[in-house]
Amino acid sequence: MVPKGKLLAIGGKESKEKEQPDEQDRNINFISEQILKRFVAELKGNNPMIAIIPTASNLPDVSAKDYTTIFNKLGVNNIKIVDIRNRVDAKKPEYMEAIKEAAGIMFTGGDQLKLTAIYGGTDILNAMKERYAFSDIIIAGTSAGAAAMSTPMIYEGESEGGSIKGDVRITTGMEFLKNVAIDTHFLTRGRIVRMTQAIATNPECIGIGLEEDTAILVTEGGFVEVVGSGLVTVVDGTGITDTNIYAIQTGEPFTVKGLRVHLLGDKDKYFIPSYARLQMR
Repeated sequence: MVPKGKLLAIGGKESKEKEQPDEQDRNINFISEQILKRFVAELKGNNPMIAIIPTASNLPDVSAKDYTTIFNKLGVNNIKIVDIRNRVDAKKPEYMEAIKEAAGIMFTGGDQLKLTAIYGGTDILNAMKERYAFSDIIIAGTSAGAAAMSTPMIYEGESEGGSIKGDVRITTGMEFLKNVAIDTHFLTRGRIVRMTQAIATNPECIGIGLEEDTAILVTEGGFVEVVGSGLVTVVDGTGITDTNIYAIQTGEPFTVKGLRVHLLGDKDKYFIPSYARLQMR
């Protein structure tokens, strides 16, 4: 089916000043207004409500306050904080109610593994997926919040490497986008090789690398529009002709041939390929 909702995956933006740990991923002063204004513009309804989810952050209170402040400045005052910090919190009815009422959901940055470990298999994540599938909601995430939207999800690796088999660790993400791997801070942290390793292990997947201050707006489950000042890197492995990733030992460098790479800028469009698949239950 074609989802009625929209996704906004943001590559994050680092402060260039001295910061506290985790501040680089939660700091929104360096996300351009262009991206967050677009998020607000996509909200539907009168007095639309934004649900802010700071679960990934090590400073959830501060992160939630930051986003509340900036959304207030952008004219949105109907905001609820979905302050889920563990799997027990995920069962609280007030948080489920916020998800059912929200016109937009915002996942902050931090650690994407916290998102999958806390939300995986929960009713509240299923409710988000249902809202995405059947309503005009927009679901956004920055940095870790963006990386967790996809499946497979890269959660750890050598940021400046990734050329060694086993350097990149992958798990199941929140599955708003299937057969897509999203990575953030992409060019700044030199992550193209680690993305390539992820795609070499499953060439059916498309890799999308988001540079800082750059986002993709996904509509109808696969139509992509770039928003922001940087580049989006698309790594397409469907045409791979050869790779040694399955033949080498862990700790050895991998090779791959036949990759296609696209570089997209602001307002550029791209369609994520989809294939007819047998659905197994």
